[in-house]
Amino acid sequence: PPPPPPFQAEDGIRDEASCLVGSEMCIRDSGMIARMNRLIAICLCLASTVTMAAGSAGVNAPERRDAPHLVLVSIDGFRWDFQALHDTPALDRIAANGVRAERMIPVFPTLTFPNHYSIATGLYPANHRLIGNRFPSRDRSRFYALSDREAVQDGSWYAGEPVWVAAEKAGMVTAAYYFVGTEADVDGVPMTYWHPFDASVPGLDRVRKVIDWLSMPEERRPHFITLYFEDVDTMTHGYGPGSEQSVAAVRRVDNYLAALLDGIDGLPVAEDVYVVIVSDHGLIEKKIDDSIFVIDTVVDLEGLRVVDHGAAAFIYFAAPDQARAGAIRDAINERWAFGKAMLPADAPAEWRVDADAGFADVIVQADPGHLVYSTADRVQRRSRGDHGWAPEAAGMHATILAMGPRLPKGETIGQIDVVDVYPLLMAILDLPVATSIDGDPDRLAKLLEPRVGN
Repeated sequence: PPPPPPFQAEDGIRDEASCLVGSEMCIRDSGMIARMNRLIAICLCLASTVTMAAGSAGVNAPERRDAPHLVLVSIDGFRWDFQALHDTPALDRIAANGVRAERMIPVFPTLTFPNHYSIATGLYPANHRLIGNRFPSRDRSRFYALSDREAVQDGSWYAGEPVWVAAEKAGMVTAAYYFVGTEADVDGVPMTYWHPFDASVPGLDRVRKVIDWLSMPEERRPHFITLYFEDVDTMTHGYGPGSEQSVAAVRRVDNYLAALLDGIDGLPVAEDVYVVIVSDHGLIEKKIDDSIFVIDTVVDLEGLRVVDHGAAAFIYFAAPDQARAGAIRDAINERWAFGKAMLPADAPAEWRVDADAGFADVIVQADPGHLVYSTADRVQRRSRGDHGWAPEAAGMHATILAMGPRLPKGETIGQIDVVDVYPLLMAILDLPVATSIDGDPDRLAKLLEPRVGN
């Protein structure tokens, strides 16, 4: 396998945007000319060996033009209880006019990329393949990293059928102002409109683009749109939950949502628009004290690839070595009081860890708030908040709210799992779930009233 890349903490989507040209042209604020250029370029490159799966080609099929419009908004790092703890009038407005779950349980690992893509596909990471923010391929020959634009835009890393792919195949135009997976042609199907991630784009500019999309003529108006805000995750990582900076970020994002709702209300299609708000995980305060555990003080990591991010460390072998993996696990567990090392087979069943899916040979998971790093020079003491602890830890739990014409008003339900969101999104768009999924098909979808005329 290739040599390990430099160690890098995993803390949300932070990479700078880049745009490739030629056969992999990205579409910024794309019109039909840019759209067709991209399709033509890709087809010219692949025509000799590959038949591309059909998408909408930027035009809604006539039989789909009366379908609802769905805006899926992700607030990265918005913990399940932040709405109750902070002033959030826009979120409160959505809750009063829609439905919210008490909390949403993330998948393991509780990181940005796996959880976003589980929302989009209804699959656990073992089945959709994004098993982390940074990880090697199953055969250890390639490496995926959230900061690697080429990998992020390579559809071969992604399995399952995301909502936007199902919509495009059904003849619906789709659009994204960021969401994990939307930069890649998953199953060979590109979104009609998308943007490479760029944190410098102001939140209100993103909202205005969504309103612009919803204002387009019906033949080109997107029926499925994603919108992403990193503010809460960024500030809560840096300063901790409850900090002045984190609270300000919550208020700022709530203002973005207010602008979104007001903009939708002014549109002719307002009565046909659903808004679903999700987050990928929560964050809690880090324990920056003498309890920090450094792995190489007790085991030899020579020749191993280690991906660490504070809450956990994942140790990958170039080739299976059960004896060495077991020895590393046992050595760590003999010396560490604030976490546990385990082989994939040792992991709790609810984590859905499958060694065949490419998970680490040794998983080193800290107890909530505690930290583990591969080497002393990896220890990070400046940032105050983090995630990545076990999904059952309350501080990792996420948020979901939804409002729209067929949803109840002012209803609160119990906890749900991240993988349960996908069936709701598909049902709103009146799309069949055509692939096997891990989510409960009725947990949220049953809340929808029948469509008029059905």
